[in-house]
Amino acid sequence: MSAEDGADEPPAVPRGTDASPWPELTGPDLVRAALASARAAARARGVSPGVPRRPVRREGLRSGSGPDARDPVRFGEMIDRLVVERGWQDTTSAARVLANWEQLVGAEIADHCRPASLQDGELVLVAESSAWATQLRLLDRTLLARLAERVGSGVVDRVVVRGPAQADWRKGPRRVRGRGPRDTYG
Repeated sequence: MSAEDGADEPPAVPRGTDASPWPELTGPDLVRAALASARAAARARGVSPGVPRRPVRREGLRSGSGPDARDPVRFGEMIDRLVVERGWQDTTSAARVLANWEQLVGAEIADHCRPASLQDGELVLVAESSAWATQLRLLDRTLLARLAERVGSGVVDRVVVRGPAQADWRKGPRRVRGRGPRDTYG
């Protein structure tokens, strides 16, 4: 009988003991004995050594004729899904207003003002002249209605119009009422 038949196999050592099951074997003989022991353990479990096993198919991982989660997705659909998952709807809506300003309000209005910022529903516009600033303040409700129609309600709640020469010394969202900056250097 050969070592592959398992007849010359030494008994297995219980786990946790330090005694070697083959104290007289060294080198290649020790490796052969360990391999024979592993093959015998595999046969006892019902696995044939040297025969490749078929992969176990789990239910739901095969792609059939119907759609599943692993099918290709269009880039725009994937970006929309990512925006919803991350909660970036407000940020993308604000960016859409600032980037597509001329298409949203028309060429005539866009030629005479530009959006400066959109935060928390407040759109800040900078007009090219004080006359256009006054005109835009009068068109406030019309602008809000047009933006709500094209971008969605709740994106722009309020429009603040500034003239061209308005200096803004304020930094950050908090304000202190008072006379503001004045010439104190002389």
